[in-house]
Amino acid sequence: MSPTNPSRPNPATVPAAVVNRLSMYLRELQHLVSDGQETTSSSELGSRLGITDAQVRKDLAYFGQFGHPGVGYRVGELIKAIRKILGTDRQWQVALVGVGNLGRALLGYRGFSRQGFSIVAAFDADPAKIGTQLKGVQIFAIDHLNEVVADKEIQLGLIAVQAASAQKVADLLVAAGVEGIVNFAPVTLSVPPGICKVGVDLAWELEQVTFAVANKNR
Repeated sequence: MSPTNPSRPNPATVPAAVVNRLSMYLRELQHLVSDGQETTSSSELGSRLGITDAQVRKDLAYFGQFGHPGVGYRVGELIKAIRKILGTDRQWQVALVGVGNLGRALLGYRGFSRQGFSIVAAFDADPAKIGTQLKGVQIFAIDHLNEVVADKEIQLGLIAVQAASAQKVADLLVAAGVEGIVNFAPVTLSVPPGICKVGVDLAWELEQVTFAVANKNR
């Protein structure tokens, strides 16, 4: 098996924590490229992320063998392999629903394009926003969701609306043919089998930090 042609295991057999760490490995490898470094090791990657070298090797072993004897990992080669595993070796068309404060921040985030994601359409219920552009992205009425998703071949949706509206928006995205949803509203969504969803609750993330800080001396 070529290091740049990883195996494709059933996603259900790969722990979510492993997938999370793949994204972390990718970011660190991209930093190494920026620093002009061409090779690395499991020890270096583990040290940079605060995990063991054994954990790095175990995570990557789900998808094949990527190291070279006497060399370690070739950074560019491993980046290519991880991007293929994560599916970011191609461009993904994304729709954003909700152009409030958070939605505007998401539209302005340059990291999406660097990782293969392009927000190609935004949707909002405010008549004053509909028909305008923000960060070069056209804002449509939610009533046009089906036709815009089909026309722009959108596969992913970002939900940045109030919690009370999030489920309705998710239903509309699914009905329009979107296959994956990232939800920024603080509510758990119900979606049909086969639709991938991820919830991003910023308050929850802060709670994880405050738990650690509040209990670090116990």
